[in-house]
Formats: sequence, structure tokens, C-alpha cells
Amino acid sequence: MNTSRNLQGKIALVTGGSRSIGAAIARRLAADGATVAITYNASPDKANEVVATIEAAGGSAIAVAADAGNPRAVRAAVNNVAERFGRIDILVNNAGISVLGAPTDIAFEDFERILAVNVTGVFVATQEALRHMGEGGRIIHIGSSMVQYAAFPTASAYTLTKGAVTGFTKGLVRDLGPKGITVNTVHPGPTNSDMNPADGAVADFVRPGIAAGRYGEGSDIAAAVSYLASSEASFVSGAELLVDGGFTA
Repeated sequence: MNTSRNLQGKIALVTGGSRSIGAAIARRLAADGATVAITYNASPDKANEVVATIEAAGGSAIAVAADAGNPRAVRAAVNNVAERFGRIDILVNNAGISVLGAPTDIAFEDFERILAVNVTGVFVATQEALRHMGEGGRIIHIGSSMVQYAAFPTASAYTLTKGAVTGFTKGLVRDLGPKGITVNTVHPGPTNSDMNPADGAVADFVRPGIAAGRYGEGSDIAAAVSYLASSEASFVSGAELLVDGGFTA
């Protein structure tokens, strides 16, 4: 575990931080010294477990219930965190869902839901967090290597949403650069998670294409987020950092 404490005194908000990649990010930022707030929707027990793990290691964390696809809930959660801690220094837009299927088969209701969580939720969380973020702030979006290399069919709707997030990053850079706030996207490759387990339906097809020879772990993604959240990355903005074991090489 990192012991540099390079985020000491920072306030971080990780959306969808109760499970998988989000939980790993929350734990890493806390290990780096940040006070961490996580949002969760359907997994309060797992959210409380993340908080307990952070606190047991000497860190500080809270969990806030918020459906990432509900703009009112997202706004309320962000403002709850800002009111409690006085500001937000780091926002990690991690919450996301996947809807797989041929483009002719995806129900429109499912398409609306993935847009609500993966795109609208990211916009709303960012908009609200910026009201409480000053110079030196960090916004980090969790994208997907699928925007660089669509490795299998049925993922067009998911890829659309992650492509939108990537474009959002580029636009924000121009808006926020003069304010001293950086914005970057981390693109995980095949990563062992609830959404894409290392023994899941596509794993055997995908794994041979990973140059590193293994699925990623949440800690791999968290390490990249930790760097982008730190002062060492103050001149990094608008970047798309692929953390994929060479999958898209």
C-alpha cells in the first residue's frame, strides 16, 4: 500500500465507490492521505465495508447514497459532501453501468438508463463539484479502453457513453485550465470487476489479447488515479491514460 500521503488534507469524492474499481480507488486515495467520500446505490453493505476498511487503516471516509442516474440524487450527494467538509478537491467520476446487445436489440429504456448513469450523471456530478472546487482541483473520469479498441460486438451503446465522457474531458480542459483545475480520463482495459470478471463470459476471448497476460485489478486503475490526483500531475490535463496491460497496443 502506498504510504507517501501525498494527498494529505485533500477531500475526494468517488462516485460508485462501493465496489470493484471504485472501491479500490477510494481505498488508494485514503491511503494517500485524502478524506474520501463515496457514493453508492444498491450496495449499502459493501459501501459500509469500504468505509470500515479505510477507517481501520487510519483513514477517514463516509458513504452517501445516490443513484448515479438520478440528477437530483447526484446533486444532493455532492452538496452533502461539500457542506460536510467545506470543499471538494478531487472528483473521480467512476460510477457506470454496461448494457450489452446488438444495436437493433437494445431496449430504448435500457439505452436511456445507461445514458443517465454514464453521461448525465458524470455531467451533473462535475457541474456540482465545480461549485466547491478551487485552484489545484482534480477531475478524473473513468472511461474504457473500448473507445480505443472495441474488442467484441454488442458493446456499441456502452462505447458511445464512454466516448462522450472522453469528449467531455477535452472540453472541460479549456474551461477549467485557467482556474488551475486539471481534467483527465483513465481508460481501464479488461479489469477484474463486477462488470467484467476475470472468469466472465468474454474473458477467454479477451485475455489472449492482453500483452501483460492477465486481467487488470482495481489497484492498477487506482494507481493511475492516484497519480493524476497528485500535485505531480499538475501539468497533465486532457490526457487519456490507458491502463490496459497493452490490450490496445
